[in-house]
Amino acid sequence: MPHAGGFHGVFPYPVSPVDGDGRIRTDVLGRLCDHLVASGVHGLAPLGSTGEFAYLNREQRRTVVLTTIEAVAGRVPVVAGVASTSTVDAVAQAMFYQKAGADGILAIMKAYFPLKDAQVESYFRAIADAVDIPVVIYSNPQFQRADLAIDVVARLAQHPRIQYIKDASTNTGRLLSIINRCGADLKVFSASAHIPAAVMLVGGVGWMSGSACVVPRQSVELYNLCRSQRWDEAMALQRRMWQLNEAFTRYNLAACINTGLAIQGYEVGDPLSPQAALTSNEREVIEVLLSDMA
Repeated sequence: MPHAGGFHGVFPYPVSPVDGDGRIRTDVLGRLCDHLVASGVHGLAPLGSTGEFAYLNREQRRTVVLTTIEAVAGRVPVVAGVASTSTVDAVAQAMFYQKAGADGILAIMKAYFPLKDAQVESYFRAIADAVDIPVVIYSNPQFQRADLAIDVVARLAQHPRIQYIKDASTNTGRLLSIINRCGADLKVFSASAHIPAAVMLVGGVGWMSGSACVVPRQSVELYNLCRSQRWDEAMALQRRMWQLNEAFTRYNLAACINTGLAIQGYEVGDPLSPQAALTSNEREVIEVLLSDMA
């Protein structure tokens, strides 16, 4: 369904809980989605990095998106992650998710062989050509093996459905360059690699992250402080929350989020193989951080 004002604010990446038989734990995922919406988040982005899209098969991915859409029931927008090494496959995913009721597409490129900018551009453009809903391009040098040149970003911003970018370059100056170059044509979401409050200060519209799964209320509070330009209070909260990001960088991201949710009572299971669960000492670090954030 259309959502007035477009996408903005806090979009958690829900985890993709899988049981021992490879089935998505739809009851757990549905309960988590309901909790996140009740906590005030502005949207959900299933099959983001924390959703472990790279480790799921087609049916599992579809179940995650369908379960999220059903649980949300139109209360906030659902921006479904599409990721592939193949343009044809990515287009098919995007078309399926639009038909299923997604409000937007988070377009992710997975590159096995290095690709030139023109090839990456054609991938994102093909996805946007295939749907009638807004597209968020997710520029992640770890997935696509290189940063998109600002010229390419500016060209993509001219596509009527490419309205947002989530950038995971770790270079916040690059985000300011994108904002300066593209203006209102392309709104910027922060990734966990950036400091969200800093991105909001330079003109970002919010952030999409796994950490918002475990601290949704605090994430929304931070967003509201930034929107109100209460920067001293925002940075005080940001400093506390950044400790979680530091832990996620130190350990496995999915393992940290899954552990945090397990501590909060969500039986989401361990990260998918071959990733490893946190050790007992690492789990204790996450437990202390979440207790301090409560």
